[in-house]
Amino acid sequence: MAVSGGADSMAMLALAHAALGDRIEVATVDHGLRAEAAGECALVARHCASHSIPCEILSVDVGEGNLQDRARAARYAALGGWGEARGLTAIATAHHADDQAETILMRLNRGSGLAGLAGIRSSGMVEGCALPVIRPLLGFRKAELRGVVERLGIPYAEDPSNRDETFERVRIRRALADADWLDPLALARSAAHLDEADQALQSLADRAWAEGAATEHGRVSVPNTHPLPISARLVARAIGVLGRSAGPGEVLAYLKTGQPKGNLAGVLIETRGEAYICTPEPPRRTS
Repeated sequence: MAVSGGADSMAMLALAHAALGDRIEVATVDHGLRAEAAGECALVARHCASHSIPCEILSVDVGEGNLQDRARAARYAALGGWGEARGLTAIATAHHADDQAETILMRLNRGSGLAGLAGIRSSGMVEGCALPVIRPLLGFRKAELRGVVERLGIPYAEDPSNRDETFERVRIRRALADADWLDPLALARSAAHLDEADQALQSLADRAWAEGAATEHGRVSVPNTHPLPISARLVARAIGVLGRSAGPGEVLAYLKTGQPKGNLAGVLIETRGEAYICTPEPPRRTS
């Protein structure tokens, strides 16, 4: 399991150890971005040692770009590699109902589609991580988890970046704290319902792909199905087969324009009867 040293993850560690005993192992990640991080990792390691829980500190390099996105990518890559080397079956993280509420509101504010509004999944694969990620605490409030560590006298760290309002999530968190009429547990239940709907659409798309997709002569043909969100998933998958990348939401927005022929993510998409024909865009000529 991934334990940062914060109250949420230390509570997860305590609950998992009580339930699973010596069947758990811990990794804590030092991103090298804050001077305090090494001390936080050491806190986790000391606590694990005092309870005979195997623990490893993973140091990662965070690439350039969006700081939080790059840190997340580096973290999951390191955790997946560690877990795979240790023969583990999954990585557990301490995401909780308040995290889920923040995520849903952030995505609502961006106009996200069904997949985005399903929020943080209880389990699934994360890009770049070799093992499935499970999130067993989505039904818990943050205050409940803090109460666990405080009642048990478990030490934990406070990450100062959680108060840095240059981050969108921190601004959303502050707004949520002032909106006592919003129920994060109810938002988490809504996200679970949307996840079920998203899985149903994906199942239909997978069936349509198995029955009607064809790849030949460097192009991919997929059925023009109904409803349109299923077609968007098929075209997005076709684009992936051709070595490019476009999400179902981006493809859906394109298909809604009704263009008989156009370009998306470097792929030519042409409507022919009851099919979409996807072909890599030819290289541009240079003089």
